[in-house]
Amino acid sequence: MDHSFKLLIDGTLREGSTTSPVINPATEQTITLYPVASKAQLDEAVAAAKRSQPQWARLPSDERSQALVKIAETIEKNIERLAHILTLEQGKPLADAHREVNGLAGAFRYFATLDIPVEVREDSPTRRVEIHHRPLGVVAAITPWNFPLALIGNKLPPALLAGNAVVLKPAPTTPLSTLLLGELIADILPAGVVNVIADRNDLGDAMTSHPDVQKITFTGSISTGRKVMASAAQGLKRLTLELGGNDPAIVMDNVDPKFVAEKIFAAGFINSGQVCCAVKRVYVHEKVYDAFVAELRSLAATAKVGDGAATDVRFGPVQNKAQFSKLQTYLNAARTDGEVVAGGEVMAGPGYFITPAVVTGLSNGHVLVDEEQFGPLLPIVRYADIEEAISAANALQFGLGASVWSADEAKAYEIATRLDAGTVWVNQHLDLAPSIPLPAAKQSGVGVAKGIEGLLAFTQMTVLNFRKADGVNSAGARR
Repeated sequence: MDHSFKLLIDGTLREGSTTSPVINPATEQTITLYPVASKAQLDEAVAAAKRSQPQWARLPSDERSQALVKIAETIEKNIERLAHILTLEQGKPLADAHREVNGLAGAFRYFATLDIPVEVREDSPTRRVEIHHRPLGVVAAITPWNFPLALIGNKLPPALLAGNAVVLKPAPTTPLSTLLLGELIADILPAGVVNVIADRNDLGDAMTSHPDVQKITFTGSISTGRKVMASAAQGLKRLTLELGGNDPAIVMDNVDPKFVAEKIFAAGFINSGQVCCAVKRVYVHEKVYDAFVAELRSLAATAKVGDGAATDVRFGPVQNKAQFSKLQTYLNAARTDGEVVAGGEVMAGPGYFITPAVVTGLSNGHVLVDEEQFGPLLPIVRYADIEEAISAANALQFGLGASVWSADEAKAYEIATRLDAGTVWVNQHLDLAPSIPLPAAKQSGVGVAKGIEGLLAFTQMTVLNFRKADGVNSAGARR
């Protein structure tokens, strides 16, 4: 690759202190070298953000909104470059990469439409109470490797609109698209308002414990999220943690097995299963179980898996070697304790490829059901009584999403209200939009992303409480 990627620190593109390779998961070949920041460069980035933030916050909100729109336009103008690099480093099919880039632009456009007006909570003869939302200061944003660009959309646009400055760090296996984004938007914002660094997974603790960082927004695993939370506790920093999910889908006895199987197959294997709120375990009523599994088997048999750069591929590789090895361990356990009725083939040749695997014969208590597999392996669990299915769905530590599938919408609604998850879908899954809040329950996270709630998460609420002179109204006139 001819392009030379750079860090973005204080408005200038910079070399790293060293470099590291980025591997194409479809070929296992090095794409290019990316710049690795030193601890000193991280400190420079935080210092630049701290220095630039007050002036950025003083700008009128509509000027910050206009900057977000310019960023969206720049992303859209460079969609081909960004999508191409995204497919190379992440592995996903090029069509999915295009959707991800468009989704990022859409997030910037959505947050540009929002505002946080001052709310007058009370205006009585003796008191006026106003609710203000002020920026927090410097935000550390850490993104994962499954959606390197899309998940920036949950972090960067609301942080900027609220008046914060940001230090953004992508995952070390997928840094290129984020570094290119930094380069593309460097001249749109004042120097230091957005800084982009990259590391070898060795600067996270320095970011989250940095005394000049006021807010951390992190997307990743539960285990790493706990470490982030512990590190942030030193300074009582504000947190938004988007962590792991093990989303259950409950399929009731009155569904059309073909229709529901197609929807769940898509929601379970999208991005080769590497989605935090994908369907990851399916509880199916015994009345429709065999027909449902047969439909999934047929879908898996015709799924095209391969290099995401090929035009006819639906599912790309697993993103990295460590996850690839972990999934093979899950597959071995599934074959020992259950049955892989379709897929699960570790494809020969270079690349981290596993065909979509449909697994039966397992239940809660097995590692493939209880843990987040984060790959193209989907366990299908038989149940006889709906109370059994609800109990099993709620039994685990995860609480990101869930779905209920039924021809009886009223019954599905009632069941949905009993599931312990931040989002519960009915007769669909993964219906996401920038305007719809994405909260987390249990150990799947802290706080909320997206929507006005996600914007407010990047602010500090301040109450202004005025005592009025007797007989004087809010305009200062005597009654």
